[in-house]
Amino acid sequence: MTAIEIATATTPTTPARTSRRRGLLRQLIDSKKALTGLILLALFALLALLSPVLAPGDPSLINSAGSQAPSAAHWLGTTAKGQDVLALTLWGARSSLFVGFTVGLVATAVAIVVGLASAYFGRIVDDALTLVTNIFLLLPGLPLLIILAAFLPPGTSTVILVLVVTGWAGSARVLRAQAKSIRGKDFVAAAVVTGERPLRIMFREILPNMASVVMTTLLGCVIFGIGAQAGLEFLGLGDSSVVSWGTNLYWASNDGALMTGTWWAFVPSGLCIALVAFALALVNYAVDEITNPRLRSRRRARRERRG
Repeated sequence: MTAIEIATATTPTTPARTSRRRGLLRQLIDSKKALTGLILLALFALLALLSPVLAPGDPSLINSAGSQAPSAAHWLGTTAKGQDVLALTLWGARSSLFVGFTVGLVATAVAIVVGLASAYFGRIVDDALTLVTNIFLLLPGLPLLIILAAFLPPGTSTVILVLVVTGWAGSARVLRAQAKSIRGKDFVAAAVVTGERPLRIMFREILPNMASVVMTTLLGCVIFGIGAQAGLEFLGLGDSSVVSWGTNLYWASNDGALMTGTWWAFVPSGLCIALVAFALALVNYAVDEITNPRLRSRRRARRERRG
């Protein structure tokens, strides 16, 4: 059998790949956990996009009606400075979701490149990239976040850069391990024999077979991005002039909202962060449940017992 025949026999065809992707999407839609998470995420995204319509004007505008409890005039009350909490929460969703998903996408992209290159090329490249990854893994995350955020100029781009720098290494380690197991498959060896370029093999042969792991990694990075941004801004290391869920918590803390009992100043933003993280965790768990054979068999067993 020639090398081309081996490649034809062992390389997954495009229809087969498309069928697998459609099957994954169909199972995600059928999963109650994934559907609940996706609906929640869609709702938050819609509220963020419509915030200029739902709460027109400058949400950080200060007026004299400070620390008012929720009422018909202000559904979620006002802060100590008289800012409408509902407007701050809606506008804060734009920045928090943008930073979270941007960090998730960029950190996952870096992790994919590092993981695939390390697994495919091996030897010196693998040793060098593994060393760099281990250095970032050994560095304490929170102190590094604080140091970078404190010395770099404040702004959304700085927050994204800091979170990407500190958030890619763990994902790269996971993706490298998965890519290494696929690197030894017959269809990859056949692609090498037929003379395909390394980049094509990495991104057209290996990466599609890691779709579930990549999706799980992406969701984890987005959760990290949203939570870490809120943590940095709560500590005062972000740009306090930007309206986000983290800066809302920062100003509520500065105004003594917890001490004065004005819970409406910090609960909405904190609850939004928790709900978005919960929604992403639901989708993440559903993906793991669909792609993990052990969890899939348990799910099937539960259905049979109910039936």
